[in-house]
Amino acid sequence: MTAAREIRLKSRPKGLPTHDNFELVSVDLPPPGPGQAQVRNLWMTVDPYMRGRMNDVKSYVPPFALGEALQGGAVGEVVESNDPSLKPGDLVQSMLGWREAFNAPVGALQKLDPQGLPVQAFLGVAGMPGLTAYAGLLRVASLKDDDVVFVSGAAGAVGSLVCQIAKAKGNTVIGSAGGPEKVAFLKSIGVDHAIDYKAEPDLTAALARVAPQGIDVYFDNVGGDHLEAALNAARPFARFAECGMISMYNAKELPPGPPNLALIVGKQIRIQGFIVSTHADLQGDFQRDLVGWIRDGKVTWKETVFEGIERAPDAFLGLFTGENLGKMLVKLA
Repeated sequence: MTAAREIRLKSRPKGLPTHDNFELVSVDLPPPGPGQAQVRNLWMTVDPYMRGRMNDVKSYVPPFALGEALQGGAVGEVVESNDPSLKPGDLVQSMLGWREAFNAPVGALQKLDPQGLPVQAFLGVAGMPGLTAYAGLLRVASLKDDDVVFVSGAAGAVGSLVCQIAKAKGNTVIGSAGGPEKVAFLKSIGVDHAIDYKAEPDLTAALARVAPQGIDVYFDNVGGDHLEAALNAARPFARFAECGMISMYNAKELPPGPPNLALIVGKQIRIQGFIVSTHADLQGDFQRDLVGWIRDGKVTWKETVFEGIERAPDAFLGLFTGENLGKMLVKLA
């Protein structure tokens, strides 16, 4: 038997989650059964979308079950295999994070070729967040030459890559993030105008100041006052890619919507929400372009790392208090 620890959802949060909503449990894993492999996780990711799965509501993914280990992206190493497609030492990706080790059918595991990148990059820039940025900007928002692009949550895993792809394509980029460190990071990756929304008394005025002629694309990770400001700044026929609205995820009561939604009609704005799995067909194009951008020095990334499975709740809660610069990760081994 192999001893391992995992994080379970103990209770459903009301508003911002607390440590009382999680519990750390030790389990004993038997040897893997036929067609299974045993994996020891090296890295796991925490992402804002996980907050929605903690509610018992119908969504595009099932809610997390109480008393069971949470789920999320992870990279691990096979330690034992009962299937010829995998052998000990192989690196694999899975959605079985929030645990140190597990047994799973090999069909639930994706063999990983790091291609010279750090393995944890496949939970961030080279993984789901990276594809989200790529698909949202290029397909959903239909990026065009000479577009002025506004990105909220611009120093996060998704937002920072959106900024860099837009710059690699030759566009003007405005990024919003909270705090001097994040603003400095945005400037270091070539963002033309970085807004520290925490230091601005009026976000609409701040955006108008740096984009006096307006914006063509808004990549939304935040919602709320950022969406309101983007609507005010939008040029006719602007395109909005709605990736996330983290400002609302912990609201106990839904806040009122932006009061300027009528601008959608007069400006003929196209607003489209999207889920990355719908755009899985872009994976090959994304990987090819990303490798080229990294090689040419046009894409870099940051990571915020917590160590140990017991710190996973801290990492997750840190997403909602702005503790992450780039991808928030938990190192497990």
